Amino acid sequence: MFQRGLGVSGDGPCLGYRKPGEPYQWISYTEVAEQAQVLGSGLLAKGCKPNPQQFISIFAQNKPEWVIAELACYTFSMVVVPLYDTLGLEAMVHILNLAEISLVICDREEKADAALVERGKNCGVEIVPLAQIMELGRQNLKDPVPPKPEDLAVVCFTSGTTGIPHAVTTAFLHYINSKLKTCAEQNDAVSRGSILEGSFVIRQEDVSISYLPLAHMFERMIQVSMFCHGARVGFYQGDISLLMDDIKTLRPTFFPVVPRLLNRIYDKILGSVTSPLRRLVLQYAVRRKQAELSSGVVRNNSLTERERYAFGVPVCFGGYLRDEQRTAEALDSEGWLHSGDVGQWLPNGTLRIIDRKKNIFKLSQGEYIAPEKIENVYTRCVPVLQVFVHGDSLQSHLIGVVVPDPEVFAEWAREQGIVGSYGELCQNPDVQKAVLDDMRAVGKDAGLKSFEQVKDVYLHPEVFSVSNGLLTPTLKSRRVDIRRVFHEQISHMYSKTPV
Repeated sequence: MFQRGLGVSGDGPCLGYRKPGEPYQWISYTEVAEQAQVLGSGLLAKGCKPNPQQFISIFAQNKPEWVIAELACYTFSMVVVPLYDTLGLEAMVHILNLAEISLVICDREEKADAALVERGKNCGVEIVPLAQIMELGRQNLKDPVPPKPEDLAVVCFTSGTTGIPHAVTTAFLHYINSKLKTCAEQNDAVSRGSILEGSFVIRQEDVSISYLPLAHMFERMIQVSMFCHGARVGFYQGDISLLMDDIKTLRPTFFPVVPRLLNRIYDKILGSVTSPLRRLVLQYAVRRKQAELSSGVVRNNSLTERERYAFGVPVCFGGYLRDEQRTAEALDSEGWLHSGDVGQWLPNGTLRIIDRKKNIFKLSQGEYIAPEKIENVYTRCVPVLQVFVHGDSLQSHLIGVVVPDPEVFAEWAREQGIVGSYGELCQNPDVQKAVLDDMRAVGKDAGLKSFEQVKDVYLHPEVFSVSNGLLTPTLKSRRVDIRRVFHEQISHMYSKTPV
């Protein structure tokens, strides 16, 4: 994919970076390819083997060096295993051991110490500056050893919602198939005259901003698509609070985003509009845009036509690394991957993922509940930072555990006529009722059915996090652990909430 972009853009800009208050500086496609070959040659000089059995880990924040290190591995048929900060030491050690990794490319020395501390007790850890490896590569420059399509490209680890992370393998062929699938969907949109027509056409002059973790496949597929067309990728400065400044400077034409961030942006914009007239105009503009999108992208919150879905394996999945049993469980006898997602076909022919199969549950009267969908709605509430929706087959209604947003909670409560510290407000019954009323109002506006609305909430003053064991490294809720931690509060809410 990168080689195609190299042929298209050559000396044109590829990777961009900036310092505070300065414009973006660009590294050309030619320079990126040259640096990748030099770095790869340096890795070979340090003893790495140019084949798909050689695993190299990258433990760094999004930056040009991340991509150059990745391409250095691919230039010589080596496999990339990404690491990221929120994995935690135990998971990191598990990954290093499972993939038998002896070399980690880091952006800071302390990361090298953290990543290899356990293995270093037995075999010693050598920390070598990247510049030294590059110089070694220049002195021992090797011809590229390009991989075959079926060769392994990357091993990405799951976030570990059910325990230790699992290693998912992806071959170069999977990258290619995913890109071809995107092109096919674009052609289909053109033939149907859909509003999607032109939405996913990437041109050489396009630019994307990179801030979502490169350790996750979503950001990687965005970049693969940009490189394939000789387009540009600009990196944020590494501080999420400066992201808007980076966007203003870079002016990206592609902005990869996840729903959680869009919700926060929406809430911030709406919260900053204090004039009733301006708020009315803003809400009207949002409704107009939603109406336009509805002509090609239909939003439908109904769960009446849900199914589990399987995907053709050549498109997306190569199995679990060194885990034949789990691979056999994921792939059926006809070669289909059962992802565990629950989805719904929309009228325009697109598939909407609603939740995970393991998260879906049924209430006592028989209604199925997709909690993540409901949680995504409730996080739109101004006072709500995090929410966990709970229910089971022995109960007729839902309850919730809510973490109020510390930045706005006190001011929001003051607007309700209630004053107190963050902790005091969380324990105040009047505040709990006000939060519940706000959530139910937002839920009604979003089209939640009555049985999808929570009947009671517990306000918790501590944010769910990776460190307290309530979030995975990818910031997904550890639902089993949350239920265990709040078992007493859940039981109390059910005992006092009328059916």
